Amino acid sequence: MNNREHFGDRPALDKALAAHIAGLLQADIDTRGRAGLALSGGSTPKGMFAALAQCDIAWQNVCITLVDERWVAPDHEDSNERLVREHLLTGHAAAATFVSLTGDAANAADGLGEVTARFSDFPLPFTCVVLGMGGDGHTASWFPKASNLQALIDPANPALLGTCDPVTAPHQRVTFTLPAVLAAGSIILHITGTEKRDVLDAAADQHYPIAAVTEQHDNPVTTWWAP
Repeated sequence: MNNREHFGDRPALDKALAAHIAGLLQADIDTRGRAGLALSGGSTPKGMFAALAQCDIAWQNVCITLVDERWVAPDHEDSNERLVREHLLTGHAAAATFVSLTGDAANAADGLGEVTARFSDFPLPFTCVVLGMGGDGHTASWFPKASNLQALIDPANPALLGTCDPVTAPHQRVTFTLPAVLAAGSIILHITGTEKRDVLDAAADQHYPIAAVTEQHDNPVTTWWAP
């Protein structure tokens, strides 16, 4: 099931989505004492991150991670972690705990065990997962040409995390698997622009990886979109 929220411009979308996510986090804190948030990188969420950082909730009870990450240093120009630290972990949100998906191992496969162990005390399932989408229909690091794509989007995969060699993009990745995403209390797809809207509309027919989320019927997904 894929519901859609449409906005006239991106600032309005950013503000509304930030308020919505903040409400989800605070409600989960009120219920179970903690909340867990998984975010996506890229340029699309920067404005939303800035708005979310100013929301006054109990951030000290929030754990944040990424849906996926490039196996690069946290200060690398391609690091999603750097993006989150610069645009979200400021203001009120500076009190949140951030759990990284990268490490010092030579490659993602060698570092996967260490990264997975960091989630032993993370509030799972996630309160909210915010996905993005590429022009090739990928989400998380589920890339169309990755050799292990089917394992990453297998609903029966018992693993929390996996690795990915995108083939069509630089850097090895660590990514949450489809079951980890679908277990979330709320699943949000945040995209902008008519091109990505058209990709989403074609996802089922083209068998894009994003369809593993948007075409399943067990966990509702809401797409938040602006031109």
